[in-house]
Amino acid sequence: MHKNSFKAILLAGLFVIGAMNSIASAQVTITIAPPLLPMYAQPPIPADGYMWTPGYWSWDSTNNDYFWVPGTWVIAPFVGALWTPGYWSFEDEGYTWHRGYWGSHVGYYGGISYGFGYVGNGYQGGYWNNGAFRYNSTVNNIGKSTISNRYSSKIEHQDRANRASFNGGNGGIHSHPTKNEQIINSMPHNQPTTEQAHHENVAHDNTDQRFSVNHGQPHIAATSQTGNFNIGRTESSRAVTQQASHRPVEPNAQKPRSIHLANPIRTTNPVMHQSGPRQPVPQQPVPQQHIPQPRPAQQQDKPAHQSRPAQQQEEHR
Repeated sequence: MHKNSFKAILLAGLFVIGAMNSIASAQVTITIAPPLLPMYAQPPIPADGYMWTPGYWSWDSTNNDYFWVPGTWVIAPFVGALWTPGYWSFEDEGYTWHRGYWGSHVGYYGGISYGFGYVGNGYQGGYWNNGAFRYNSTVNNIGKSTISNRYSSKIEHQDRANRASFNGGNGGIHSHPTKNEQIINSMPHNQPTTEQAHHENVAHDNTDQRFSVNHGQPHIAATSQTGNFNIGRTESSRAVTQQASHRPVEPNAQKPRSIHLANPIRTTNPVMHQSGPRQPVPQQPVPQQHIPQPRPAQQQDKPAHQSRPAQQQEEHR
């Protein structure tokens, strides 16, 4: 191969790598505080092998408005997969979104108490054991499912009163990542799945999910399956009182101060409002890595045949 041709190919490859890195590190920063987390019940799990992913407020720069992405059950992308939710943080006089990810451990998610096992750090909704996931029926709505790989364990250190959806700033959660969480955050991660991207697309295109329309009480707060907003398989939010520190979003509200490229999970390139499907590239399972994060001892002793009460349990998230 000619030396100049080889050099041209090398430079082109470096350019592509640089572009990929810039996209991967892109974030969105907004000057309007995210709304409170709505109160809602968890819909029943569809079947064994599904993992709960909490709902969150995402930003729509076209309408200058937040919109609610319902909590939903997602098929685990690989054996051992655990979901670390995304979160907003107050940084440099703006609110920055940190996208969630799949990994072999649950990392830092801003100390946000999303409920249903996500108490602000770690995950108390279940754990993997011999290639199968064991569900904590105290916080997971097993419903009429035939799932037998379950146990019942009391949730500890959950702040049910604080429904702030961001870390830092006025009215936010004030917590910092532990040493273990810092290690986990530096590990290889899987991006949200194609189904999760589609789920956010459906929420984005549903006018009722916008904060300016629902005023913090989304009609569809949670769904049994990703992208399925049909009545009967969804949960609506309950009436709540907004914090005084939150500034409501109006149609002609202050324009956000964008410090970085916007990077919601529904986009995979720098074009913010592209037409057609907006889905991430399928990811390969991340390698299983050991972190000194022992599982609670009481979980080992719980019999698998225990069942949750028939009535659906409701949390503050």
